[in-house]
Amino acid sequence: MFLPYEDFCRRADAVRADIAAACARAGRDPAEVGLLAVTKNHPPAAAEYAARYGLPAVGENRVQEGVDKRAQTTAAVRWELIGHLQSNKAKLAATHFDRIQSVDSEKLLRLLDRAAAEAGRILPVLLQVNAGRDPAKFGAELEDTPRLLETALAQSHLRVEGLMTIAPLSDDSTVAMRTFTTLRELRDRLAGETGAPLRELSMGMSGDFADAIAAGSTQVRIGTALFGEREIEASHT
Repeated sequence: MFLPYEDFCRRADAVRADIAAACARAGRDPAEVGLLAVTKNHPPAAAEYAARYGLPAVGENRVQEGVDKRAQTTAAVRWELIGHLQSNKAKLAATHFDRIQSVDSEKLLRLLDRAAAEAGRILPVLLQVNAGRDPAKFGAELEDTPRLLETALAQSHLRVEGLMTIAPLSDDSTVAMRTFTTLRELRDRLAGETGAPLRELSMGMSGDFADAIAAGSTQVRIGTALFGEREIEASHT
């Protein structure tokens, strides 16, 4: 059974307090760090909870799962794709999501641009970077990111808003911090070289968001800490 709304509110209050505490330690304004409620593998009610609580956006890992949930809810939130995007799902994703965070190839950029043009919209995107050099993670390699950004900026129906990364799973507490710092430094360099603001740094999840905030994250992606363990098994890829 999915958790009651009152339990979600308590969890959300605790997460926001933890974000504020992490910001205080880092000398940052909590208003600089957005909270993305990750609703993957939870029922459509999760998006309703997020909207009712006042969170601006929800994140989904799988295209079809997100499309189906959005059709089942009237939640007044933005829907963001944060999971790996296969080329054959690019058109569907560009039509149904408000922002795509997992863009990691020039081919995908061109497919999304074409789909956005056909839909008559400008599609916000983030470039996913494998900043921790984790072979188990998707994302552009660090040395390939400048060219990827150049291609992204050349697309007329895409708006590049920043970078995203996922830290490697590790028992070493310094791995996540090193990954997040690497992404921030890359963003700063690329923004200086291209003049693109690249304001968004989407990094940090339930287990490591304090380190991400210390390193400069502007959006943390939180699922388990908000909703508990996953309610449903994924049925779509």
